[in-house]
Amino acid sequence: MSTPPYSRSPFDDDPEDEGIQPDYGRRDDTPVIRRIRHNPIPDYDEEEVEPTPRPVRVAPRPGVTDPTFGLLISFALNIGLAALGPSYGDLRMVITSALLAIFGVGAWLLGDTARIRKETPENLVWGIVFGIIVGAPLLIVGGSTLHTTVELVFRTGSDDSLIQLPVGMVLALVVFVLPLGETLFFRGLVQTDRAWWLAGALASAWAILLFMPMIEMQRYPLVAFMIATALILVNMMYSYVCRRNGLASAWLCQITVNLLILFIPYLSG
Repeated sequence: MSTPPYSRSPFDDDPEDEGIQPDYGRRDDTPVIRRIRHNPIPDYDEEEVEPTPRPVRVAPRPGVTDPTFGLLISFALNIGLAALGPSYGDLRMVITSALLAIFGVGAWLLGDTARIRKETPENLVWGIVFGIIVGAPLLIVGGSTLHTTVELVFRTGSDDSLIQLPVGMVLALVVFVLPLGETLFFRGLVQTDRAWWLAGALASAWAILLFMPMIEMQRYPLVAFMIATALILVNMMYSYVCRRNGLASAWLCQITVNLLILFIPYLSG
């Protein structure tokens, strides 16, 4: 019996022939090698990892987190409390600022608003620097105007016996009450989905409605005009600083400006 010309066993293990198998279906005994497509068998032992579902965004409660609703309420309350007269300016500041803070905190807890994250020292320093850049020139140029303004704003009592507010109360108003409400509402809630200049314009309008009834515009028209201009300037700056350096920086910027243009003139008087 003659030996077939193919001397190599079809069962030899050669890595170069992976995916090749002999074909013994022919009539003679010579194996014919044909190449087949290699289809690897999937490994069913491995655990299939399901894709992580995307988080579902829950709609905020419109009664608390709607900035338009908050603006209407705060403007209406600001105008309504003006009927109390200029001698109740401290009460108006506390009530209206507290309302803004309530809306700001409500948006913080129940909806979407800007957050005070882990701010870098550089951003915090920039907030103070911007406050000095704006507040120092106003203090130097408009010293007498600011002195007249704080005498008109920080007084309380009846029209017959007006007295100036204590230093500690004035410090609390300019450092805690006003910056807290305005920053959380206008820079934290309103500016979240709106342009920074629009948030600054709305904050300027709110501040003008707050301070103008205390200044007695008919008696001091020049002072009222200068204070309204300064309010527009500083509120635009707060919104820009919030956009550039964050919410905490805008907060520090407003505190710095309030100390320069309100508290220092009050102490010097």
